[in-house]
Formats: sequence, C-alpha cells, structure tokens
Amino acid sequence: MTFKTIETQEELDKIIKDRIDRVNEKYADYDQLKSRNEELTAENSALQTTVSETSEKVKGFDQEKADMMAKISGFETSKLRTQVALKHGLPIDLADRLQGEDEAALTKDAERLSGFMKPDNPTPPLANPEGPQGSDKNESYRKLIENMNMEE
Repeated sequence: MTFKTIETQEELDKIIKDRIDRVNEKYADYDQLKSRNEELTAENSALQTTVSETSEKVKGFDQEKADMMAKISGFETSKLRTQVALKHGLPIDLADRLQGEDEAALTKDAERLSGFMKPDNPTPPLANPEGPQGSDKNESYRKLIENMNMEE
C-alpha cells in the first residue's frame, strides 16, 4: 500500500467527500429509524396509560365482587338462621341471635335456646269477655248485679 501525497485542495475535498458519502451511506436510514422510534415511544406511552386504566378498573371490579360475595354470604347465613329457628319453634325475631357459621352449629344453638323457652299454651279466659250474645230479658238485671259487685 502506497501513500499518495495530496497536492491540491480539490483532491483533499474529493477524498473527504468520498469519506462523508461512505458514512452517510452507512447511516442513510437514520431519519427513518428516528421517526419510527418516536412513533413507537408514543404508542408505548398510550399503551401504558391503557394498561394503568384497565388495572384500576380491575381493582374496582375485584373489590365490588368481594363486597357482593360478602353480601351474598350474609344473606345465605341469615336465611339458614331463619330456617333453623323456625324448625326448632323459635320466633323469627330470635333467629339473628343464633350463633354459628354452619347448619350444625346453628341447630345446636337453636336446640339450647329452645330449651329455655316454654311452650306458649294460652289459658282460656275465665269469663266470656264479650258478654252474652242476643237479647235476654234479665240482661239488664244481670249488669246491675255485676256493677254492684264491682263497687265493693
């Protein structure tokens, strides 16, 4: 390899121009890549925003689902308590007082509670609270005697 001496400005300009052309040729698609990179960056930020919004919605739905499941569980437990209370002859108002999470525990508590409750057998009244029905000749005398006995 021999080295040729540069003697004129034109020769120097030609050598430099050749070198610049080779570099430009090497990086010819730089502007295209730069614009594509900007497009992808914008698209990526838009997708990140969508992902974060969707993530927030999912969290909200998960919380709502958990709330609904808890509510459903409460209704099922309340229904089971009412059924057990009625089965064991307890008033509906006492159904909420039953303790337990499953039917066996509720049944055991209902049996224990119903043991403290006496059967409600009403005793019949001693006298007719409505009085005699129909017309009776002696009714006015009877009322007079009843009133006399009350004033004592």
